[in-house]
Amino acid sequence: MRRPVGKHRSSRYVVACVLLLGFCLLYDYFWSSSPRFTSVVSDWSPAKAVTTVVIPDGAAGDAPAKEKAGKSEKAPDRKLSATFADLPGPELEWEKMATAPVPRLDGAAIQIGNLLFVFAGYGTIDYVHSHVDIYNFSDNTWGGRFDMPKDMAHSHLGMVTDGRYIYIVTGQYGPQCRGPTSRTFVLDTETKHWKDLPPLPVPRYAPATQLWRGRLHVMGGSKENRHTPGVDHWSIAVKDGVAQEKEWRNEIPIPRGGPHRACIVVDDRLMVIGGQEGDFMAKPGSPIFKCSRRDEVVYGDVYVLGDGNQWKVLPSMPKPDSHIEFAWALVNHSIIIAGGTTEKHPETKKMVLNGEVFQFNLDTLKWSVIGKLPFRVKTTLVGYWEGWFYFTSGQRDKGPQDPSPKKVIGDMYRTKLKL
Repeated sequence: MRRPVGKHRSSRYVVACVLLLGFCLLYDYFWSSSPRFTSVVSDWSPAKAVTTVVIPDGAAGDAPAKEKAGKSEKAPDRKLSATFADLPGPELEWEKMATAPVPRLDGAAIQIGNLLFVFAGYGTIDYVHSHVDIYNFSDNTWGGRFDMPKDMAHSHLGMVTDGRYIYIVTGQYGPQCRGPTSRTFVLDTETKHWKDLPPLPVPRYAPATQLWRGRLHVMGGSKENRHTPGVDHWSIAVKDGVAQEKEWRNEIPIPRGGPHRACIVVDDRLMVIGGQEGDFMAKPGSPIFKCSRRDEVVYGDVYVLGDGNQWKVLPSMPKPDSHIEFAWALVNHSIIIAGGTTEKHPETKKMVLNGEVFQFNLDTLKWSVIGKLPFRVKTTLVGYWEGWFYFTSGQRDKGPQDPSPKKVIGDMYRTKLKL
């Protein structure tokens, strides 16, 4: 009699297990369909999300459109947004010209007619230049080197010209991450004679600088610690290389501070493009002011000041872009910008260089990518002459597959622009 009883009990155990499993499946179905499950998914951090950017055909200059985010099962397979990747654009034919006498990073350049005056800059992190080289676009040669004043900054300069005189404002004095100076100078490019101007109220690194309505305007940049963004805006009246006032006056603060921005006057409007908040700082206690990394935010904001007392916002660049203060040229009522840096890679945290040539059409107020540089590079020094677009110097990438910075260069390239 024991065997039938055991068999009966075994059958009831199997039936109970099946019923229990069915109940669990049914509960799981309703629980996973509930709003509670949806809220858990929506609370995932962005670092665990897939971000795919779609750039429509013929609309490379429009802001990237993000698709819906979902779970990423394998981090190495995650697709990065166009902020960290190269944007599509046509290939340009680049011709390599005579190399500059010295390699430069964070140098400055001003074009007057067929001459490009190239100033200062790092040779290496431990060595800075204190002279000017001149490139002649007519015969494509370098020459005419002359020294800068001993008290003039060596990088992160603010600079602009009226067609003869070049105004040089503040900047970093010395290599590594040394302090800034408030000294301001003017160069007569015909006589190669230097003069002092009234010092800026406080020192700044890489402030946006332009001549507008008879006044020298200086704004933004980084404050004395090299990292904190400044929003201050000052101006002083100048004429023929001479200050018409003894002191700088306060102007309308810029909406967003920081260094390494393009600053342009066009159509009687003052325009500021791109830049970043934050920068390397000197390591505390370092006797050589050794640079230490800090968090930075790179942006593509565009602000314009015209009539009235308020900055206005224009369409942002196709991607965040910094280190472009001397990387622009005005061509056929468009602003052309070459290279720069964008946000750091979200996984490696390394600096990412840009290799695009951007165009901002001032008639349509639209951005586009009109070409690619021979390589990604930051702090390019740009000129435009008789249909040719030139760039020289800067720090280039490690190669096609690695957009992080490596070699400081003095190479000069040109391409024929057809806008």
